[in-house]
Amino acid sequence: MELRVLRYFLAVAREGSITGAADFLHLTQPTLSRQIKDLEQELGKKLFIRSSHSIILTEEGMLLRKRAEEIVDMVNKLEEEFNCMEETISGDVYIGCGETDAMKQIAHIAKNLQLRYPNIRYHLYSGNEDDVTERLDKGLLDFGILIQPADLSKYNYINMPAKDVWGVVMRKDSPLAVKDTIQAVDLLNVPLICSRQAMKQTFSKNEFSDWFGEYFDKLNIVTTFNLAYNAAMMVEEGLGYAVTIDKIVNTSGDSNLCFRPLEPRLESGLNIVWKKYQVFSAAADQFLNEIQAKYLNS
Repeated sequence: MELRVLRYFLAVAREGSITGAADFLHLTQPTLSRQIKDLEQELGKKLFIRSSHSIILTEEGMLLRKRAEEIVDMVNKLEEEFNCMEETISGDVYIGCGETDAMKQIAHIAKNLQLRYPNIRYHLYSGNEDDVTERLDKGLLDFGILIQPADLSKYNYINMPAKDVWGVVMRKDSPLAVKDTIQAVDLLNVPLICSRQAMKQTFSKNEFSDWFGEYFDKLNIVTTFNLAYNAAMMVEEGLGYAVTIDKIVNTSGDSNLCFRPLEPRLESGLNIVWKKYQVFSAAADQFLNEIQAKYLNS
């Protein structure tokens, strides 16, 4: 299976037609059709369902699309790293992170580094712990920012001197908005919109379930999310109360939403992680040096 053919396959999947993909790739339609047919024969699976006007992916085609995107991303990343092996430090740094106000600290480090090395570029990927660690393990990210508690056994890591404060985002006209803090009993009889990471039950300690204690199994969770921006839209529509961390949803004066912290106070620390025995590009290595100087020597 050639990388070139995988790129052809992805173009067809993206364009939704042989004609559109052929135009994009500057190939003739018969040439592209033959390449896709040869790929299907090589894999022994039908990748597309063809109609007179468009094509759609089969289940096998959707799996190949996901894997092909990962392979092409990895090759692009590798090519960039080799192209940037020169005296002047340049290149790309790939960072995965959940939604957290602590990203401001990372942005500050990135800016200081870019002032010295203006050819360094940053690529950010947003997702929960599972999303970020999956891409770390596959080599698609250099660094991840994980909210504690997280499984750090596979990674090198540095503790960040920052804490995320948990609370509830609600409409300002909600009954609970009159309170200064929110206790577990307050959330028993209301519809909740909760982060999937907070809800995830593992054999390790889950600070969120520990905070609720005996009330945890009685919660009325109507929606789960991995990005608080989208959850805030559900709150605005009156679907429920979002349990999330502070400072990632707009609750300023012109917003219809407000934030109330949990009581007792619940905070989560953060870690910057990277794979053990990771071989970094020059840019990523310099970024790690900046992080270590910032957090280990302060």
